[in-house]
Amino acid sequence: MLGAIIHGFVLSFGLILAFGAQNIFLFNQGAAHKKLRHTMPSVVTASICDTILIVFAVLGVSLIVMTVPVFQIIFFAAGFLFLIYIGWSIWSSDPVEVNKQHGAMSAKKQILFAISVSLLNPHAVLDTVGVIGTNSLRYSATSELIGFTMACIVVSWVSFIGLATIGKTIRTIDKEGKIVVLINKISAVIIWGVAIFLGYQLYLLTQ
Repeated sequence: MLGAIIHGFVLSFGLILAFGAQNIFLFNQGAAHKKLRHTMPSVVTASICDTILIVFAVLGVSLIVMTVPVFQIIFFAAGFLFLIYIGWSIWSSDPVEVNKQHGAMSAKKQILFAISVSLLNPHAVLDTVGVIGTNSLRYSATSELIGFTMACIVVSWVSFIGLATIGKTIRTIDKEGKIVVLINKISAVIIWGVAIFLGYQLYLLTQ
């Protein structure tokens, strides 16, 4: 069981290191808010969504959904539109100043955005299904499968809190918000790049 737990930790940590739309969003919210607790709606929502995806991947449910062509087209189209919108929101956010909350989203908006970058992000879902789901097949014993799954979930929660914390730390150092603005621009470009790739995949699916 220990081997399964270690496997889950290492695998999930490797996936988290890929700085995708979900990670960028959590990092930016950490940088945008004056207090870390104000980013908890996005952190908790993203963590819950990831937990659901991990459990579904291990059970094989999400793999079945992703093999249905109609679901794939709807999924990729929704992901493309949301990523374009999220990229624009990050790009156009104002500089974060010490006594202002520019760029900081309300709790409701954080939740909606966190759901979109988690569940409507084909890359995140495919990584979860293709990597975690596939790796879980090597464990037939229930205890090992549970250990592997729980390790993946724990890494997800801890990493998301860590991303928001790093963003908050940079905000503290970056008094004028110049670093945050630069990071936002780079983040938006990365997200748009992912959106363009998804658009191309959608084009291929409809041919």
